[in-house]
Amino acid sequence: MVEQGLIRAAQAGDRDALITLLREIEGHVYKTAFYILHNEQDALDASQEALIRVYTKIGSYEEKAQFKTWVQRIVTNICIDKFRRTKPTVSIDEHEMVFPDKHDVEREVLSGYLAEDIREAIDQLPEHHRTVIVLRYLQDFSYNEIADSLDLPLNTVKSYLFRARQQLQNRLQEYQKGGVSG
Repeated sequence: MVEQGLIRAAQAGDRDALITLLREIEGHVYKTAFYILHNEQDALDASQEALIRVYTKIGSYEEKAQFKTWVQRIVTNICIDKFRRTKPTVSIDEHEMVFPDKHDVEREVLSGYLAEDIREAIDQLPEHHRTVIVLRYLQDFSYNEIADSLDLPLNTVKSYLFRARQQLQNRLQEYQKGGVSG
């Protein structure tokens, strides 16, 4: 959690406070970008763009919303714009399988397939459903924080999450019926 004093100092023009603030949020910004875009390079680009926007717009932040949700709105909007402009790509590096000697290889393989099935199911969701799933389950946002971040009514967020969970459940059941995918 970012201290309000640090935010105020950054808004007042304290360069060291602003740099400290950006360092504190950069991990969360990258994590959100990666979960939405599923590509390291795109996530790095989106993160950098989001941090630059926070840097240049810190003066416009008002304490009406939590700082965390303000930053998430910035990074989410950048990712959505980037996702619309480019087709998703798959990195070959993501699919390398290296197994430690002391682990149960079968469990590692099945776990990898399950994670891939979940990732594929999330990728197939409509953009608005995918975004709320990422914010709720991967970034641990509350319903209210999601609503603030995406500038949506709370009931819309609840509806999107309900439908997204249903779609994920249906898709994952299809994967299970078909056996291990890969």
